[in-house]
Amino acid sequence: MSAEATSIRFVKGHGTQNDFLLIPDTDATLGEQLDEAFTRRIADRHAGLGADGVIRVVPAARVPGHEDLDDVEWFMDYRNADGSVAEMCGNGVRVMARYLWESGLADGPMLSIATRGGVRTVHAEPDGTFTVEMGHAKPASTRQMSFVAVGGNTWPATPVWVPNPHAVVFVDDVAAAGLLTEPPQVRPAAVFPESANVEFVVDRGPRHIALRVWERGVGETRSCGTGVCAAAWAAMRRDGVGAGSTYAVDVPGGQLSVTERPDGELLLTGPAVLGVRGTVDTES
Repeated sequence: MSAEATSIRFVKGHGTQNDFLLIPDTDATLGEQLDEAFTRRIADRHAGLGADGVIRVVPAARVPGHEDLDDVEWFMDYRNADGSVAEMCGNGVRVMARYLWESGLADGPMLSIATRGGVRTVHAEPDGTFTVEMGHAKPASTRQMSFVAVGGNTWPATPVWVPNPHAVVFVDDVAAAGLLTEPPQVRPAAVFPESANVEFVVDRGPRHIALRVWERGVGETRSCGTGVCAAAWAAMRRDGVGAGSTYAVDVPGGQLSVTERPDGELLLTGPAVLGVRGTVDTES
């Protein structure tokens, strides 16, 4: 280890097997060290620790643009496995909240966390699950048709932001998306200027869907919290159900539920698990 290397703590956790490395940075001193290259190295599943994303847990007061938030102490500095910055992560924010509670860095049954996509409030439920107020879904600002193409197939897509961009595709069989070894093509670029996560969604029963998801900067993952919200929101519109409805959503890593409140707020409920803890050097 060189003189410049620093040993930092990490905690690994997951929400329906969408897994993350949490890096506590309570003094806000690690920002420059946790760059794209470092993120890619530790998130690598073969040469690193392995994760879908990396979350720096940092005081909101030390993050430019978030210093004056009332009653919001923590900021979720989230990066995808390839080091790219993302707005937020619905599974990751539950995992971060559980870490803050179990580490004694927060108390009470409710906790608000700042993200690049806005403040997200997490509620600890009596059954051990966690509910996140995910904000309002936003459809595309244009009526231009959208499409997803992969494996020789092309489907119409429903664009929706939660707040990450998503292209929701309803299919007869999730296997129709193939192996998903390459990114699906999302068109047109005018609708998705920053590309999008893609959800391949099937029906399982009344108000019950299942999906596979391709995440920008990661690839196919076992779950995606914002993707689950996007898929449920699109299914609610397709099915013509009113606000107040709840959909069960199966993902390869488990099950989540999404409720749309009468005011349009989407509530995402599911588990959050903490596991391996250790240290890692900032230089290989």
